[in-house]
Amino acid sequence: MEAMIERCAGLDVHQETVVACVLFGPLDKKPNTSIETFSTTTTGLLALSDWLTTLRVSDVVMESTGVYWKPIWNILEDSFHLVLANARHVKNVPGRKTDVKDAEWLAKLLRCGLIESNFVPPEDIRDLRDLTRYRKKLIHHRTSEQNRIHKILQDANIKLTSVLSDIFGVSGRRILEAILNGEKIETDGLRKMVDWRTKASITDIANAINGRIRRHHRDMLRYHWEHMSFLEQTIEELEKQIDQLLSPYRKEVELLDGIPGVNKAAAATFIAEMGVDMSVFKSAKHLASWAGVSPGNYESAGKKKRVKPHKEIKL
Repeated sequence: MEAMIERCAGLDVHQETVVACVLFGPLDKKPNTSIETFSTTTTGLLALSDWLTTLRVSDVVMESTGVYWKPIWNILEDSFHLVLANARHVKNVPGRKTDVKDAEWLAKLLRCGLIESNFVPPEDIRDLRDLTRYRKKLIHHRTSEQNRIHKILQDANIKLTSVLSDIFGVSGRRILEAILNGEKIETDGLRKMVDWRTKASITDIANAINGRIRRHHRDMLRYHWEHMSFLEQTIEELEKQIDQLLSPYRKEVELLDGIPGVNKAAAATFIAEMGVDMSVFKSAKHLASWAGVSPGNYESAGKKKRVKPHKEIKL
């Protein structure tokens, strides 16, 4: 294989250690090899950076191993050209599995230019990605708590969902809080709780909340309600931080927001996952493949077989 990089390094990353193999020398000759093992503590990674600098390494490759590659990336990204390899694309020959052999194999592939790097966005986009993904998780948790509240109401024979399209809207929240507090809801009080835009009549709503609620039901409702309120407060704080990180990308947000079916929350997710520099993708087809929305080719013996779209690893 034709060599393309004079001085490069392959890193086999683990939780506690990282094995580094450096290949260096003229491109037309067999390279020299230097192998060292470092700790993944900050002190150890700084020592790794100094060692690579001493050997005048220009390019470094590592596999996307869980989250263990991230601290190494954070230390080295300002000093070297880093390549993050998909583990499926750089498997070694079976029977040659050791930490040293893995690091050496990565270095050999990189030296010959045979590794295509995964997309790793800049630091501010990575921070935005963490926030948007966490917001998605919290929204799912909030929905789970709302479903549990619905289940408790059904168990207590309170049919509020039959008369209100959203029991967590303005009217529904007022009624639920009154039920939680053990209040006796009269017709006049119910009329004050229900928003004027509610289509159901006061009589229908009164019949729907006339259930068989016990102390146990109120306790369970309170646990779910308090957790849901905490999640909503956290989501609100997250959205403020997301809005701050999106300040430099207002123009991009407006362009994405103009797409039918895309709101500002979805625009933030697009930017967090893809970034704003589309030059990192070779073409629109490459972006679609990276996003996992296009199937691959699988042809054997002249027959094309059905292949599902493969979702790439998102880092």
